[in-house]
Amino acid sequence: MAKQAAGILLYRQGPRGLEVLLAHPGGPLWARKDLGAWTIPKGQFGNDESALDAAKREFEEEMGSPAAGAFAQLGTIKQPSGKVVHAFTAESDFDVKTVKSNLFNLEWPPRSGRMGQFPEVDRAEWFGLEEARKRILKGQEPFLDRLLTLLKSVTAGE
Repeated sequence: MAKQAAGILLYRQGPRGLEVLLAHPGGPLWARKDLGAWTIPKGQFGNDESALDAAKREFEEEMGSPAAGAFAQLGTIKQPSGKVVHAFTAESDFDVKTVKSNLFNLEWPPRSGRMGQFPEVDRAEWFGLEEARKRILKGQEPFLDRLLTLLKSVTAGE
């Protein structure tokens, strides 16, 4: 069975219009990568947890405080690695200055015998959709389109 992950794509109406919150992965493997490296805050979960509960848990672990808002589903995407990502969205004005991620252990440099601790997320930022498309992992870009579709359907239904 494919690994599963769940995450939350927050959005807000910012000074430049619609903006989404993306996280930059921490650790030495991602330190010099920017375009095409950002992600929705997410993490793996098992069959003993719902996707939404996992998304909320992972958001809080990676961002340092819980996501708030009325959550809507953005569906699932199978990434090139085979991992299935479940995404949810909510409108929120999360303060990126408060990001305090949990840490993970990694041998670095590889085969050096030295272990280091690194944050899962080293920073988060709000991006307009055009910039977000440049920054987000290509396998997650469809979530941006789904968010737009969802927001248009909500607006049309008012």
